[in-house]
Amino acid sequence: MKDTLPKNSLCVKLLSKSIDEGRFSYDGEAIQEANYEVFDPETKKVWGYVTIDNTQRGPGLGGIRMASNMGRNEVNRLARVMTLKNSAACLPYGGGKSGLVINDPAHFRDRNLRTGLIEKFADALFELENYVPAADMGTDEQDIQAIYEHHSRKLGKKVHERGGAGRPAEYGGIPIDEWELTAHGLFAAAQTLEDLLDNFKLNNSKIIIQGFGNVGCPTAIKLNQQGASIVGASDINAALWNPEGLDLNELVQIRKLSGGLSNYSKDVEKKFGPEKLNWLLEAPCDILVPAARPDAITSKNIDRVDCHIILQGANTPSSKPVEYYLKHRRNILSLTDFIVNAGGVIGCAVERRLIQDENYAKKVRLEGSRPYTENLIFDTVSKNVQEIFNRIKGDYIFRDAATDLALERLKTKEVWL
Repeated sequence: MKDTLPKNSLCVKLLSKSIDEGRFSYDGEAIQEANYEVFDPETKKVWGYVTIDNTQRGPGLGGIRMASNMGRNEVNRLARVMTLKNSAACLPYGGGKSGLVINDPAHFRDRNLRTGLIEKFADALFELENYVPAADMGTDEQDIQAIYEHHSRKLGKKVHERGGAGRPAEYGGIPIDEWELTAHGLFAAAQTLEDLLDNFKLNNSKIIIQGFGNVGCPTAIKLNQQGASIVGASDINAALWNPEGLDLNELVQIRKLSGGLSNYSKDVEKKFGPEKLNWLLEAPCDILVPAARPDAITSKNIDRVDCHIILQGANTPSSKPVEYYLKHRRNILSLTDFIVNAGGVIGCAVERRLIQDENYAKKVRLEGSRPYTENLIFDTVSKNVQEIFNRIKGDYIFRDAATDLALERLKTKEVWL
């Protein structure tokens, strides 16, 4: 199905809040500040959504997700996660998220076509001063740079704070995917577990990566460098499992080819096609890394997941009830997304402060932008994982303690930059 590119700029419409304060489950603190619909004013077609969840700490920072089955509810959920993520990492930002519903695969393959759409979307985003866009699934550093340049033309200046974050390094940005910053946070969490768990070492551990993309692939490389074996990996084309280990070098080489991991040439014990990709989540391993779409682990497979640790690379790959069951019935530790995959937003915060504070920029340049950012990510994630372990008592799970920590920091102005 083709998406006809809008002739004019996209617009946003503030949606009314359908809140029934009389219902028994009403929670005033969970109300999101603003929900917008992104639409074509000429055809009235809805192209997506923007949600600003909370701005207590600052503007809502969160990525632009492009997918064929993107819905308003998913954007709302992810915006809430961004509030908790930015707060827990002590960043001067609240939570926001946007999503574009794209059915035509050409928008993902054709850079010019996608840039045309992003620039039309940028007109809508320019109206939302409390939202800071970044790259997410389906978008990248070049898309954020296109928004930044669009806003530069609107503002009449080259350096400003209105165009998002996570741009290419050659333009003064902190490129999240190129520098593998989200993966660096996952690696920090995994390495910290060596000091917190008895009889756990990354060396010789078996890893499964669900979603061998911009987060999953570098996570696999970083864990493998510590002696871990990648026994399973999947993308949208195929899922591979070999208990003796997969050839990581070949996985890296083929992942961006047409057909992706279906091109794998070495022996495997099991290989699943697109209809059965989720079966890989049930394969035995020490660490399972869900790094694809939300709700990978649900009541449907909760009794078949066969790992010791879940390292949440994706946002909302499971839910609180699922994680309770995993911990108390299956003795599986699940490390919450908004704590361990915070590397990307930390990089975005560094980029924006480089623009805002020349003294800070000088300090960062002395160390080097990438080393400084990587060290900040490692220290932040590691400290938070240790703090959360100290808070887990009784029937608490990791997510309970993580949420308490994030909500406490939401009410403070403490910043770790």
